[in-house]
Amino acid sequence: MSPWLILTIVVVVLAVSAVGIYNSLVTLRQRYKNAFAQIDVQLKRRYDLIPNLVETAKGYLKHERETLEAVIKARNLALSASQQAGAAVGQPDAMRSLNQAEGQLNGALARLMVVVERYPELKADKNMAMLQEEITATENKVAFARQAYNDAATAYNTKREVFPANLFAGAFGFLPATLFEVTQAAEREAPRVQF
Repeated sequence: MSPWLILTIVVVVLAVSAVGIYNSLVTLRQRYKNAFAQIDVQLKRRYDLIPNLVETAKGYLKHERETLEAVIKARNLALSASQQAGAAVGQPDAMRSLNQAEGQLNGALARLMVVVERYPELKADKNMAMLQEEITATENKVAFARQAYNDAATAYNTKREVFPANLFAGAFGFLPATLFEVTQAAEREAPRVQF
């Protein structure tokens, strides 16, 4: 065999391998971005339910205005952080901001639920019970979507770090994806919304 033929075969094999690695990284990146979009859908649903919950509670909790305002403020911050994270899926700063905003929202919702426990007539309100049930169901969907995102991001990160993909990942601009992690122990608990 001539040296040119061997060199040509080696170059073709390397090119085909590079294309395969590139395509698999693109596929995995799209999977984790889609998984984040599923989180975004559930978070949007939760953000839409919170004003209804506050409005329902407002009539009963006239003396708890500060708690209600804290929930709305935390909801608005979380919504903004979610939109920013959606525009920069997997980027460390965006995910960190979203994690922090979600932690604040969970804390505000937990405080609201503690206050709600002190008002028996509010606990008995059918609209309040229905909203709390919807929020609980949505929290479960958010947890499932977070798990799916983290699984997809982990698969992508693993692929970009193994040999020989690690040789091409940086050159092709495949940055690591940041997991959707809960950073504080208080955030690890879903808001308690049961009567």
